[in-house]
Amino acid sequence: MTETTATTQDGREPAVPYPVAAGTEAETEQLPPRRVRVPRRPRLWFEILLIAVSYWTYSLIRNAVPEQRSEALRNADWIWRLEHHLGIAVEESVNHAVNSVTWLIIGMNYYYATLHFVVTLGVLVWLYRRHPGRYAATRLVAFATTGVALVGYYLYPLAPPRLMNGGHFVDTVMVHQTWGSMASGDLKNMSNQFAAMPSMHIGWSVWCGLTIFALASVPWVRVLGALYPVATLVVIVATANHFWLDAVGGVLCLAFGFAVARLWYGALPYALPRLVPVKGPERPVTPARLPAER
Repeated sequence: MTETTATTQDGREPAVPYPVAAGTEAETEQLPPRRVRVPRRPRLWFEILLIAVSYWTYSLIRNAVPEQRSEALRNADWIWRLEHHLGIAVEESVNHAVNSVTWLIIGMNYYYATLHFVVTLGVLVWLYRRHPGRYAATRLVAFATTGVALVGYYLYPLAPPRLMNGGHFVDTVMVHQTWGSMASGDLKNMSNQFAAMPSMHIGWSVWCGLTIFALASVPWVRVLGALYPVATLVVIVATANHFWLDAVGGVLCLAFGFAVARLWYGALPYALPRLVPVKGPERPVTPARLPAER
């Protein structure tokens, strides 16, 4: 059987579509599924505005939740009894032990007040500069985590251990006169004191720790990332700002945040490409090869 090839006046063969072969459908099925959303290059001005507005909104909503003192104290008593039942009610012992070392507890007060914001913002800046392809998805995890935490503050008001009725916890900020908590001392009127469940100190610190551990290339930096949420857990308990179970609530909120990012991007943030994919035409279906090409 002879083949007829059409040519143009200048001798070049015109572009013709490849024939569809039996293997084409199978090859199409093997293509990786498209992500729900493709990461885009973050814009600095937009990110600064977004973070500022988001934190302002978070603070506004968190502090607008009614301070249901009686219910918050009842919930604190229930949490304390539950922890005794589970055999993990050691917060009071940790609080008194650390409070006996003045320099250590003062340092923890300032840790509680500052690193919560400084480290979180630092990780965001690092992601923006070094991992732009993963920035938006990882930022979405933090935003979704914070958003669901606001629901927890509204539905489950909880007093921190230092405010419990008849409790023997030490309010370390009041005792040592340090600026160590927005919910204690002179700044207590600026923050809802009964929004202890879940703990966003834990939610954000575990987010920071996982991000650093997963993406940092320097071993000792990865170790610091892993230790950061552990140190934060000790601090929130030693300063009597949270129960152990508040930390569990923070981790559950973070798990929700990762689930949202996984559904939105089709992959966990750390599995996305480090750099933003270059925009181009849609990926074509691989055509079947002609006999002459084999």
